[in-house]
Amino acid sequence: MKLKLTSLLKTCALALACHALATPAALAQAWPAKSVRIIVPYGTGGGADILARQLGASLQQAWGQGVAVENRTGASGNIGSEVVVNSPADGYTLLLQNSTMVVNMGLGMKLNYDPEKDLTPIMLLGITPIALVAHPSLNVKNLKELQDYAKANPGKLSYGSCGVGTPMHFVMELIKQKTALDAVHAGYKGCAPVVPDVVGGQIPLAILSANLAAPYAKSGRLNVIGVASQKRYSLLPDTLTFEEQGLKPLDFSTWFALMGPAKMPPAVVSKIVADVQKVLADPAVQSRLSNAGVEPYAGNGAAVVKLIRSDKIRYEQLAKAANIKPE
Repeated sequence: MKLKLTSLLKTCALALACHALATPAALAQAWPAKSVRIIVPYGTGGGADILARQLGASLQQAWGQGVAVENRTGASGNIGSEVVVNSPADGYTLLLQNSTMVVNMGLGMKLNYDPEKDLTPIMLLGITPIALVAHPSLNVKNLKELQDYAKANPGKLSYGSCGVGTPMHFVMELIKQKTALDAVHAGYKGCAPVVPDVVGGQIPLAILSANLAAPYAKSGRLNVIGVASQKRYSLLPDTLTFEEQGLKPLDFSTWFALMGPAKMPPAVVSKIVADVQKVLADPAVQSRLSNAGVEPYAGNGAAVVKLIRSDKIRYEQLAKAANIKPE
């Protein structure tokens, strides 16, 4: 009898221990018990990649576990997203996505997943403003001067963007609609190839990530016409936003968000949010990200869903009005 009672007590103790481990608080404390990977569905050196690597380095110290950043490129960011969609919902595979995902939806591209149903929105991480720049030979420094030049020189303006159907392309088409500006589009394969052509004067205008324009603006090799964000960009504090120049609303910054597979445990999501918020609050991290063109901006999962829904509608409307189609 004594032996049976001892066994029974051990069984009960084990059951209680398992129950304790199964509670949300215990689950959050136990996670992560192994290395975590962050999937970036774009190439190295871009805003998403820089942000992921900065987060990874800081979270690795906080968690005491390895954090690996993997670039899974292709299909406008959809291949990397699908890797996460098809991963276990245990928090060990995360996705650092940006607003290109919603642009794809607005363009009517067929996705093999539903961003709202097949992904867990964890939090917003930051934004990168979009800027319109001009070669100094054009002698224009703001939107009014650009409009005056276009009227005096009909049919002579063209602009380069980071590609057909990119957020930059959409922003410029919206500017054209709001101002009746006449400028022919030249889509490049990414933002980087646009820079040398506009700096060298091969094209008079370019619309690109604002951080790429900042060093050339400071050296006088480019004039920044405006920034498509609600507030002025920290690397270009003297440059007016388009909203300050009368184009309202015109906030089309590229946003970055952390996501995971659908149905992630809420306790794990909460722990990730709390730890990432601490990282983003670090002044040293903020400085490094700002210099890389990413303005840290913490927002919860609900904010991610709101952006996905609102941006999808905006991009659908713009794509139809400007006849923008995926290549």
